Amino acid sequence: MTYAYVFGPVASSRLGRSLGLDLLGRRICSMDCLYCEVGSTDTLTTERAPWVPADVLLGELAQWAAEHPERPDHLTLGGSGEPCLNSDLATIIAGCRRIMPGVPVAVLTNATLLDRADVRADLASADVVLPSLDSLVESEFRRINRTCGGITAHAVAGGILDFARDFSGRIWLEVLLLQGVNDTPENLALLTDFVRELAPDRVDVTTLSRPGTWPGARPADRETLAAWRTALNAAARPAGGHAAPAAAAPSLTGRAAPDAPSTGPSSADAGHAGGLTPDGMPRITNGATTGTGPDVATDVVESLRRRPQTVGQLAQALARPEDALRAEVETLARAGRIRPVTDGLTHSASGEVFWTARHAETGE
Repeated sequence: MTYAYVFGPVASSRLGRSLGLDLLGRRICSMDCLYCEVGSTDTLTTERAPWVPADVLLGELAQWAAEHPERPDHLTLGGSGEPCLNSDLATIIAGCRRIMPGVPVAVLTNATLLDRADVRADLASADVVLPSLDSLVESEFRRINRTCGGITAHAVAGGILDFARDFSGRIWLEVLLLQGVNDTPENLALLTDFVRELAPDRVDVTTLSRPGTWPGARPADRETLAAWRTALNAAARPAGGHAAPAAAAPSLTGRAAPDAPSTGPSSADAGHAGGLTPDGMPRITNGATTGTGPDVATDVVESLRRRPQTVGQLAQALARPEDALRAEVETLARAGRIRPVTDGLTHSASGEVFWTARHAETGE
């Protein structure tokens, strides 16, 4: 069966084998971030609606569960935009628990709607919430996140704090840095104070390592990432006492993407005994599927339609051998179904080409 709204599972350093659920179906978001790997937002809004109705999404999930007896480590609600914009969020979370009892539900969110009591109530039934906050300097926040009118950094921060006060699950805060945009001492000082008050269970400081929406977006350097991770996790630890230690490797990120690994090794990486790839991804040394063919081609195209990736990232996301996928990528490129990225970030830190299916066969 081909799934429109269920994808994966993929390997995440935070969430283990993560099965993604797309609650939007299109690029619908309250932000149009410079770094977003799924492309520029098509519908910029704060209006909640059943963008993907609960019965449709849960029907796909039930079918996936029937066809795949092995359970993922997490069900991760995200997709092509902000999942809290789906007004069926609470029903979807409840349905996830019914269909896959015992599998934790994680939600990726840009936190722009957490100032609303109805959103906080819907989200409260999740096991893990991963809010993002890239800057508390208002000018930086406007520049990097390009929000729907009226949203401010301090309102987002206040919403996160309000949500955390009554939430019994885990909160993993994410901060994404772009070189020369929000990697300033002023932002670090403000976020340090915020983290000290929030006391999240962990803080992940990430940067761009796939092409973003803005061709000029550039990743922060390793030294900056290391300094920010040390400062923010130190701020979280005295109050919460259990923030995850800062990691040394850069991450692959994308707020709407549950398959984007976070910062370096964590407890979720226990099954990835091969260590990290040159791009900071946990290697899979066991359980990878072998072979090529029509199903693999479809998986590759669908994955690249969601976000640009290198062959190594595809191998990680699809849990398949890199050599086999490299051959498949070459075949698909010759057929015109995928193409190399030509604007902005075209190669990874290790020199690998980024590939995309956008503008190749979809025209998007």
